[in-house]
Order: sequence, then C-alpha cells, then structure tokens
Amino acid sequence: MKRRIVVLGGGISGYGSAILAKKKGFDTFLSDMGKIADRFKTRLDEWSVEYEEGGHTEEKILSADEVIKSPGIPDTAPIVRKLRERGVPIISEIEFAGRYKGVAKTICITGSNGKTTTTSLIYKIMKDAGRAVSLGGNIGESFAYSVATGKYFWHVLELSSFQLDGMFKFRADVGVLMNITPDHLDRYDYKLENYARSKMRITQNQTSTDAFIYSADDPVTQQMLDTMDATLRARQLPFAINTAIASGAGDALLEGHNFTATVGSKSVTIDTRKMKISGMHNIYNAMAAALATLAAGVQPRIIKNSIYEFSPVEHRLEPSGEQNNILWINDSKATNVDSVWYALESMQRPTVWIAGGTDKGNDYAPLKEFARQKVKALICMGVDNSKLLRDFDGIVPVIRDCHTLDEAMSAARECASSGDAVLLSPACASFDLFKNYEERGRLFKEWVKENILK
Repeated sequence: MKRRIVVLGGGISGYGSAILAKKKGFDTFLSDMGKIADRFKTRLDEWSVEYEEGGHTEEKILSADEVIKSPGIPDTAPIVRKLRERGVPIISEIEFAGRYKGVAKTICITGSNGKTTTTSLIYKIMKDAGRAVSLGGNIGESFAYSVATGKYFWHVLELSSFQLDGMFKFRADVGVLMNITPDHLDRYDYKLENYARSKMRITQNQTSTDAFIYSADDPVTQQMLDTMDATLRARQLPFAINTAIASGAGDALLEGHNFTATVGSKSVTIDTRKMKISGMHNIYNAMAAALATLAAGVQPRIIKNSIYEFSPVEHRLEPSGEQNNILWINDSKATNVDSVWYALESMQRPTVWIAGGTDKGNDYAPLKEFARQKVKALICMGVDNSKLLRDFDGIVPVIRDCHTLDEAMSAARECASSGDAVLLSPACASFDLFKNYEERGRLFKEWVKENILK
C-alpha cells in the first residue's frame, strides 16, 4: 500500500511539494483553507494531484503517514494540533525535497535581515560562474518543484525560521546566518532565545566538510555559538566590520573601503565604492555572498565582477522614481525594526518615512536616534497606528495618522520637498491592509508611477 503524503497549503511551497510527492509515487493530497492560485492549480492538474481549497477535510488529512506543512501555517492551527495529537510527523518542503536532491549541493541562507539580497547575490554569482543552479526557499521557484522537474547541481535556498523548524535530517553544504534580531516573536512565545534557536538550526547535521558563514559582529549569534561550540563541526567562516577576527578556515573583514574574503588559499578583495548596492548592511551581504561562493569553489574573478554588477533586490531599498528632486524608495520588505534601522542608516537625504502595519511586538527604541537625526515626517500607515504615534511623539516633528495606502502616499507627497527622500520602510507585517509585503511594495510603486512620474 502506498504511503500517504498530505500537503497543507497550496502556495509556492505546497504545490511543489505535492508534485514531487506525486512523482515519487506517494498517495498525495493537498489541502488549503484559502484559495489556490490558478497557475498552481494548472500544474497540480497536469500532475493529476488531488487537492481541495476553501477548507480542510479532516478525515483525508488525518489519515496521512506524513504531512508537509507550508511555512505560513502556525503550529497553533487546529488541524496541525490534531495531527500532532495523533503523532503524525510534520515536516517542511525543504526537509522533503532534500531527500531527493541526489548529488546536488545546497547553499542555505537565513537571518532576520539581509537574507533576500544575500541569496539573490549568491544565485547571481553561481549563475555567472556557469553552475547549474536553482533559486528557492522563500524566493524564486519551489525547491521541491526544482528537484522534481530540473537537473541542478546546486540549490541556493533562502530559509525562514519557520522552514528551519520543519527540518530535521536536512543538511546545508554551505550554511549562511546573516544575523539574529527580534522578529516573528509572536510565533516563539515572545522569547528571543526560542527564535534564535530556530535560526541556529541552519548548522544542524553539518560535518567538517561543510561551511558555516556568520556575522562576528552580531551579539546574539555570538552568544548562541558560545553555547554550541562543542557540537558545531562545520568550518567556521566569520565576516565582520566592527570586530577583529581571525579564522584558520577563512574570513572576511572590512578595512577602509575594501573588504577581503578568504576561504582556504583563495581570496577576493572588493572595493565597496564600486558596488551598486549601498549602505553598511549591503557590505555585510556582499561579504557573506563572497565567502559562500568561495566555499562553493567559484573563482575570485567571477565573484568580484558579479558583486560589482549586482543591482538592488525588489522591495529592498529599491529606488522607485524621482521627480522634482524627491526620491521615492520602496523598502516594503523591511518588516521588522532591524531592517528599518539599516534603511534609515543608509539615508543620505532628509526623509519622509512611511511605516506601520501589523505590529509583531516591536520595540522602536533602536530607531529613535536615526529618526531624530534624519526623519522630517513620519507617515503612519495601518489599521492601528497607536504604538507608532506614541513612540515617536516628540522625536519626529511631523507625524500623520493614515489608514490607507492612498491617504499615506498623499500625505507623504505633501510633506516632501526638493532634496528629500520618501521611504516606505514599514517595520511591520503587511497583513492589515495588504496580502503580503510584495503587494504593498508593488502598490507603492504603482502609486508613484501614476501620481508622481506621470
């Protein structure tokens, strides 16, 4: 009798998992409480995968031998609780696809901030080096779908803490941890330690032939490493701007405007002034990408050229238009306080800052000094802006309380003058007014195009 695989969630992670399960001969069923996108339904139909949308049929789900849960579904969901009560194993797409990737290797990137840019840069370097490489995890194509339908020797995967939580035997050949700052604490009992432990799962199962790349400047990462030293077997490759480091396996360090990344006998030196991505946060991202691709065997010359060519990632400090010497910047992906800290740190102009959304237990204290120095107006955009209004009262000279995108954008236009930047950097999730941060960023850009650049 065939083993039964049930996939919960019909998004990009779910449909790929279902197709891989079907290809591998499992009795496969996919269930989504909401609506499944037409493009995913078309592919599920092509592979004759049984699925349902708009609700869960419990008897079909609870009969599973194993469940692949999409990362957006919390452990507190009633159907997940019922599965756990029955002892049904629940894993992530990454764990499942990892079983079938064959000889292909993985570069896995996690962290509270910077992981999308770093992942995209690593993918570009690997492609420029002529490697057969896929892009997956949180961005790109479903990892499981790439395993099911492609022939790749490398998979570059951006991993969230939720994906890491569902990984048990999976091993990253190259693991990258950008940083650990408070985020998603609502899913971790509001305890940073619980969230940090999830992030450190990037190192699980690594051996002495694998590489672990991390920020030596990040205090939480350092604290976690101090408790794990005996169990960490991978070659450690730290990168730093503020910390004096030295590692026998390799490292990356900024000196003046240049950083040098070294792995074994190979190294590459980057003049950060030649990079198209600006700000201190992007120097960290480039150092991590250089170390990861050196560890993957890419030639330094290719790494250097790719880093110099790389342009900003969509929704991350993305210039979205300039008119009347006012620059509009889409940083919708900044869904936590630390991301906004980096965004404000990089601002070179007086800033009209648009923030707000679904608060995840934010502490805005780290932003107050930059807000005092750089922000001329704060435009609050959310259903409930009370916390932002309270925390920045007396710090930012002008604060506007807005509850729709159009209202917020109109207020930003009124507050901005020649020489300013308008920065959408919300520090919050998007779910009060938008489907996700991508929709929020897209609508921001569309508004700019229709109302500013026309």
